[in-house]
Amino acid sequence: MLRWILFVIVYLAMGLYTLQALRSATRYPWMYYLYMILALLILGNFIYQFTVGDETGRVLNRPKSYAFGFLIAIITFNLITIFFLFSEDIYRLLIGGYRRLFGDEREFSLPERRRFLSLIALGLASLPFGALLYGMYRGKYRFRVLNYDLEFKDLPEEFHNYTITQISDVHSGSFDNRKKIEYGVSLINKQKSDVILFTGDLVNNKTSEMEPWADLFATLEAPDGKYSVLGNHDYGDYIPWDTEEAKAQNLEDLKALQRQMGFDLLLNENRYLKKGGGKIALIGVENWGRGGFKKAGDLKKASEGIAPADFKILLSHDPSHWEDKVIHDDLHYHLTLSGHTHGMQFGIEIPGWVKWSPVKWRYKYWAGIYEELGQFINVNRGFGFLGYPGRVGIWPEITVIRLRKTGKA
Repeated sequence: MLRWILFVIVYLAMGLYTLQALRSATRYPWMYYLYMILALLILGNFIYQFTVGDETGRVLNRPKSYAFGFLIAIITFNLITIFFLFSEDIYRLLIGGYRRLFGDEREFSLPERRRFLSLIALGLASLPFGALLYGMYRGKYRFRVLNYDLEFKDLPEEFHNYTITQISDVHSGSFDNRKKIEYGVSLINKQKSDVILFTGDLVNNKTSEMEPWADLFATLEAPDGKYSVLGNHDYGDYIPWDTEEAKAQNLEDLKALQRQMGFDLLLNENRYLKKGGGKIALIGVENWGRGGFKKAGDLKKASEGIAPADFKILLSHDPSHWEDKVIHDDLHYHLTLSGHTHGMQFGIEIPGWVKWSPVKWRYKYWAGIYEELGQFINVNRGFGFLGYPGRVGIWPEITVIRLRKTGKA
């Protein structure tokens, strides 16, 4: 209860500060009232959803996600505005103190400067505020296809120009627009890759979240099949369960559903993709993550029977596994496919110029292709979304990787 009281006090204090910027910038009272009504509605909805809403506790349902999204948007707006005005207040305080110290009793007031700074603050604050709203309205379904060509000296010749479509982090429990998901699934099929590989987090928490969408994802097709692994959310670790048996059954149901959808689920095991006389070892581990995430992945077990000379593709949900275990393993894993980070669903990307997201402070390898010790990893930015119900700058991704043998046209 105390934390809610403190939160409301801080939120209202931020709102009052922002209101001062509005009063300095405009003389239209309706703008003050509009801001106050909007701020109070967002606060009220957030408190309601996280206290007495339909689902309380740790279950992050759609209403809660949107309540959180709107709260983040307006807090961002407030913080940027406050930054400018607080800087101005500090400046005024220092000048006023200096004059008082040296006996200058003239009033220090620069109303035009205050109005100018308020306009600048509100203008800049409106950019991320609008972007966060756009991310919830359109950005979360702004699917894009990213294509990569990767060359390997020891790729079997039969697999030259072999294509892989990777998807990750579906998070079906967050979906709220069937037509958009239909479009995303059709876009995956449109790539006509040789194989489809899914790298975990089919649901947020429960198998039932995927059931309304299973028929759509069952239509995914590739000549050499569809393979998958589990992500940290697939185990149901983030919500309370009535019994451990119910939690275990949920995981078994999820495994069964993936198989019904046509996916070959790799649980610390491997398969061979064969083409003519050549073959590629496809290895899948259960989730292994640094920093408190489940460590069910067993790389040694998953690679049993794989020869050192085999060309290897590893499916591992969390890229920290690659950093901590895979690239230093005795076996050489030519290509690892991961997801998990979502690129934090927020950042700035201009191909060839800028690639930034706050998630880089947590994960060294957070989006796209990286190479270390002659081994590659692709970290997929995710198909779905979680928490904040949108995406800004880091759009939902379908990855297409073409394998090429070095020196072969």
